[in-house]
Amino acid sequence: MTEKNPWKRLGTRLIYQNAWLSLREDQVIRPDGKPGIYSVVETRIATAIVAIDADKNVYLVGQYRYPTDVYSWELPEGGTDPGEAPLAAAQRELREEAGLIADAWTQLGGEVHLSNCISSEVGYFYLAEDLHATASQPEGTEVLQVRRLPFGECVAMVDSGEIVDAMSIIGILRAERFLRDRS
Repeated sequence: MTEKNPWKRLGTRLIYQNAWLSLREDQVIRPDGKPGIYSVVETRIATAIVAIDADKNVYLVGQYRYPTDVYSWELPEGGTDPGEAPLAAAQRELREEAGLIADAWTQLGGEVHLSNCISSEVGYFYLAEDLHATASQPEGTEVLQVRRLPFGECVAMVDSGEIVDAMSIIGILRAERFLRDRS
């Protein structure tokens, strides 16, 4: 099996664009040699933060998620601004959403491709420690609750299906492995 790209792009056109995403449609020759189209959603880089205090409590953010019509408990997370590094975005998001500043940051693994069959979105995960409270500054699209709970309870919420956000699940499980290996 070859790892070479079997697709050939003949052209591309922008279908839709806003501040958070764009949708493009590519005219392609498919791997079977037939003409076709492939639609791709392009987004900003995503970040998620496992903020853990000295007592091994984690901070979750609760918010209503419009696309799925559910209230969701998640890690603080958000996208990069144009030209912003993922770590800088994570630091900003932690401050904005949870009202926290961290003195120690550790990247948890490499990038993750979040839905690579339709999207170019990649995500980065960080462990934030040595936490200090500050004023939160949620965006106008966010009505947030902040919840502090023991890390083990947070992992149990992943296992029970109470936490369903993919970025949160990946971040929590990566942090669990990292903290276990560090001990």
